[in-house]
Amino acid sequence: MAKKDQQTPSQKSTRAIPVKPAVLLAVAFLLAIGLSVGGTWFFLSKQSKDESAAEAGAEHATTGKKPALYEQLAPPFVVNFSQGGRPRYLQVSLALMGRDKAQMDALREQMPLVRNQLVMLFSGQNFDSLTTPVGKEMLRQLATAKVQEVAKKATGKLVVEQVFFTNFVLQ
Repeated sequence: MAKKDQQTPSQKSTRAIPVKPAVLLAVAFLLAIGLSVGGTWFFLSKQSKDESAAEAGAEHATTGKKPALYEQLAPPFVVNFSQGGRPRYLQVSLALMGRDKAQMDALREQMPLVRNQLVMLFSGQNFDSLTTPVGKEMLRQLATAKVQEVAKKATGKLVVEQVFFTNFVLQ
């Protein structure tokens, strides 16, 4: 029995050796898998970005569309509602998207009329419908149509393609 208790240090270390290589092998295996997945993702995302940029360039060349120009309408629109005897408010910031700088500049001269039409549109809405995503999208489409109508009367052309909400707060 004395021989079992009196093991040399080299004998004790041989028992612990099989555990360490197994752990190191598992860590190395997981690291290799992680690097493989990360490298694959990096190269595929780079390739897809290059392809999408080439497609966008080809589409831009074939359609002949000019790049989009955005006109922020400042200050934001603030409209009040009365719902259930409580005052409610809507604050909306808008951006107009067009493609012709000269026409956008011509529309800028009509901005008081555009803002008036938009305030009238926003104040005539039902507060409950604005709380839903469908209601917000409908309001955005109505605003686009209203701005296009004013722009067509002012410039004779379709100046604004889209109206976007850059901030939409209901309280």
